[in-house]
Amino acid sequence: MPKLTGRLVVASHNAGKVREIAALLGPLGLEAVSAGELNLPEPDETADTFEGNAELKALAATLSGLPSLADDSGLEVHALGGAPGIYSARWGGPEKDFGFAMRRVHDELTALGTQNMRARFVCVLALASPDGEVQTFRGEVDGRIVWPPRGEKGFGYDPIFEPEGHSRTFGEMSHDEKLPLTHRARAFEKFIASLK
Repeated sequence: MPKLTGRLVVASHNAGKVREIAALLGPLGLEAVSAGELNLPEPDETADTFEGNAELKALAATLSGLPSLADDSGLEVHALGGAPGIYSARWGGPEKDFGFAMRRVHDELTALGTQNMRARFVCVLALASPDGEVQTFRGEVDGRIVWPPRGEKGFGYDPIFEPEGHSRTFGEMSHDEKLPLTHRARAFEKFIASLK
């Protein structure tokens, strides 16, 4: 993988995700530009793993001629056999309505009658160069599902996820409090280590 300098495409059209990744890239002296800003198409996520989907997105964004960093992430709920997993965004329907998606998680757990609320967020980053080389980095954070949702901050499933060792959900934490605890930050630590 060539040395990274200057601009790096963040292969996402999700503003919340782009903001988090840009904040993590800033200290590295890299300027994040989103796939959305460059009008790059969103590829179909046809792989059956976080790694596979992250690679698909990263390679698609190298059409810009710049190296790209993609993230595929989601919520795995133990009692639901790891669902929604790679389908985390799709659980929100065509509008990606996470209010609907969070209720679906709650309803499915309720239907099971389980007390097991263990869950984890998973993030896989894929770094792709325009020549087609790809590296992946995985980060995870364990926690539990809470109901009703708590907090207006964050995005996605943050209001129903309470990370291990904390009494507040990601939705109740400020951006600066949440960021170092996230699955994305953990994947980033591995990514940054690979650059050294």
